Amino acid sequence: MRRITNILSKNWAALIVIIAATFFRFYRLGEFATFLADEGRDAIIIKRIVTFEHWPAIGAPTSVGHVFLGPFYYYFIAPWLLIFNFNPSGLAYGMAVFSTISLIIFYFLLKKEFGSRNAFISLFLASFSYVLIDSSRFSWNPNPLPFFSFLTAYFFIKAVQSGKYYFFILFGAFLSFSIQLHYLALGLALPMIIYLFFDLYRNRSALIKRLLSYSMAVLSFTLFISPLIIFDLRHDFLNSKSLLSLLESGAGIGGGGILKKIIDTFSLTNLYLFNVNFGFGITITIIFLILIFFIFSWFRSNKSLAIYTLFFFGTMIVVALYPGPKHSHYLGTIYLFYIILIGTALDDISKQEVLGKVLVALFLASFAYLSVVNYKFLWSEPNNQIGQAKEIAQFIKKKIISPKFNFAVQPDGWQEDSYLYFLELDGKVPQDRRQAKVGDEMIVVCGNPCNPLKSHSWNITMFGKAKIDGQWQINGVTIYRLVHDRSEKL
Repeated sequence: MRRITNILSKNWAALIVIIAATFFRFYRLGEFATFLADEGRDAIIIKRIVTFEHWPAIGAPTSVGHVFLGPFYYYFIAPWLLIFNFNPSGLAYGMAVFSTISLIIFYFLLKKEFGSRNAFISLFLASFSYVLIDSSRFSWNPNPLPFFSFLTAYFFIKAVQSGKYYFFILFGAFLSFSIQLHYLALGLALPMIIYLFFDLYRNRSALIKRLLSYSMAVLSFTLFISPLIIFDLRHDFLNSKSLLSLLESGAGIGGGGILKKIIDTFSLTNLYLFNVNFGFGITITIIFLILIFFIFSWFRSNKSLAIYTLFFFGTMIVVALYPGPKHSHYLGTIYLFYIILIGTALDDISKQEVLGKVLVALFLASFAYLSVVNYKFLWSEPNNQIGQAKEIAQFIKKKIISPKFNFAVQPDGWQEDSYLYFLELDGKVPQDRRQAKVGDEMIVVCGNPCNPLKSHSWNITMFGKAKIDGQWQINGVTIYRLVHDRSEKL
């Protein structure tokens, strides 16, 4: 107890920040947690893991190219569904707990590496950043990526600096976990490969021993991503072929000027992390050059910081090559590396007597204000997506007559799995549409005004000639029950 009290007294400022960060991650969480198509799909898969119905070897599909991720996230978050007795809000609470614990680990690891002030500034930025808070308040596979990316780099740095085998095993494992969360985490491999050649050259007198150490990382990586490898072997390399097809089509790699793409990505990083839109122009270019100036001054003073810098630029280059819209979660590998660099720069500025400390305090206060104004859960009306999906599903359950029924929503895919999750909990599982199985009736949920009898969606037309047997409205959606129309034309 005395040891805990001593730790808290020495880190009281960090404790206050962590308490605030915890509040922002948990406040009205169940009311605001996202529960749409992706979250409903994941909840169904996780529910089947928890009930031992099915153990998936693949994870979620990517939005481009339909390439499957590994299943790590499903198993990682699954215990929380059981803890909350199959209430899907448990998955959101699991993410919030993980995010809070991650902040504590992040702070103490940085404190040991760079000192208390640097660690506190970095903790402050990570704790109040809107994009990191938002991703901690619902369950989705890319959401844990920032911290897993950081730990991948941390264990990599410890491995190359200490040469200890267990750090090689850990960075191989966490690289596997990160890639299974989102394929843009492949960007973590670029700085690793660059540093690998430097490290092997520096340790060329013990080259065989060093290669054996790296082989342990490869084995660890392979072990933890093995479910995806086994799936590919059993399905004629379906996933590998999809990935190769994506790369060959050029959809996964963009063209154009790489420098402009990097500056654009850097600008987006500032927009998502600090809620400041610099666009592409002279301002963001100057900020980028100032950051590079700071970085060059650090290279000789701290080797760990030099490697974090390599991870920052390496992952940014890979993200910059992606040609499509760069949503906030696409930059998940970059955020904490950038925070570490900003934290180090502010730490250096704060050493400049009174003026430096005032400037840093103003920066942190402005950052907190720009972040807090985006916390809509503090004053907005909740969307209550979980509660609404459950209420609508329970209403639908009462309207299902036949045990063999089909299910569809309009527009296609809109919130379908969020309803199906609660229906499955009550033992109402529709006929498998992928196998073209047709039941005795079809339930159609329309989020927008629609006429299911005139729909061109295969999800509905596959049921065959139909007529409306019932129509109801609840919570802004219209529900239809269709039955087969067996009348003959005269």
